[in-house]
Amino acid sequence: MAKNAFYAQSGGVTAVINASACGVIEAARQSNGQIGKVYAGRNGIIGALTEDLIDTSLESDEDIAALRYTPSGAFGSCRFKLKSLEDNEREYHRLIDVFKAHDIGYFFYNGGGDSADTCYKVSQLSEKMGFPVQAIHVPKTVDNDLPITDNCPGFGSVAKYIAVATLEASFDVRSMAKTSTKIFVLEVMGRHAGWIAAAGGLASNENYDIPVVILFPEIEFDQDKFMAAIQEKVEKYDYCSVVVSEGARWPDGRFLAEQGTRDAFGHAQLGGAAPVVANMIKDALGYKYHWAVADYLQRAGRHLASKTDVEQAYAMGRAAVEKALEGKNSIMPTIVRTSNNPYTWEVGEAPLSEVANVEKMMPREFISEDGFGITQACRDYLIPLIQGEDYPPYENGMPKYVTLKNQSVEKKLEPFEL
Repeated sequence: MAKNAFYAQSGGVTAVINASACGVIEAARQSNGQIGKVYAGRNGIIGALTEDLIDTSLESDEDIAALRYTPSGAFGSCRFKLKSLEDNEREYHRLIDVFKAHDIGYFFYNGGGDSADTCYKVSQLSEKMGFPVQAIHVPKTVDNDLPITDNCPGFGSVAKYIAVATLEASFDVRSMAKTSTKIFVLEVMGRHAGWIAAAGGLASNENYDIPVVILFPEIEFDQDKFMAAIQEKVEKYDYCSVVVSEGARWPDGRFLAEQGTRDAFGHAQLGGAAPVVANMIKDALGYKYHWAVADYLQRAGRHLASKTDVEQAYAMGRAAVEKALEGKNSIMPTIVRTSNNPYTWEVGEAPLSEVANVEKMMPREFISEDGFGITQACRDYLIPLIQGEDYPPYENGMPKYVTLKNQSVEKKLEPFEL
């Protein structure tokens, strides 16, 4: 009998994570019986721990195909980090017990760095316990901070959204600058890596001479230097747009936006870099401002998804299944850039031992010498990732997205307390 597969979505969702889910499920359905059913975890890994499994075989081929253009996490995601094997082996044993009970031999975990770590630990423990589970990590993160892979599914669409938003908002503030607002501040995601903030720099190009100042997490915030850059831009252009990463920080390491609270992963809870920066500018230079926080909008904007991103997200889902069927274990399929112009890429792979707990920051050569912009090398890297449009179908002027039935599998084990 063919083993069943377990698939789960983890962490912050993206405009294209469901495209990866579509890739996994369609590849499993086309495996000629090598994989049985695909069970999805309701609300991510929590669904595995609580034995709350969704039977995706009850969904039509048409609805599964529609996942490719539906944003968010179709099965629910979660921010729940399993502790180390040494600190809480109970949870990992529970995962294996659930996999045993439902004859699951494949574990596809769709997420970022913490998910890669969980996937790696499950592969280690299953081997140790004598119940083989092929654990394959499906890359996803808007932060673009997974190592080895050229980029992360989810990032290209956020980059496109932020580049377009910065351009359009800059046009707006430019038209009002003479008598009203001179500064627009846009806060974007990116706790430690400034990839998303860098995308704002694409608003200025050979077609548009837009004054943009970027605050990266990789560059210590120098208030005096920043004010001088803003003043110089306003004196030249009469206005300026600022793109600030939520992870921008003072020289002592404190986040500009730190609230003093922590999320479920133990990370500092951020939010508020934009008003902090805007008020600094007002106090120092007196310029009228507006600010906005892209927040969920940047990662939910499927209507503006990058076609490249959609294709790569889907490909990573399919590749995870194909590599599992080749007998691979404890790996992550990767995107390998083979050419910049024209942009070409292929599927590779990386061992999870080299992916887990490793963050990929912006290279210094991607950031301009003054620390407030992007270089041509960065443009060459980013531009292919935002190429192409992949609009969802529309009905009555609104995108037509799919909502799955998400019917539960009958439980076989005793309840489990998280």
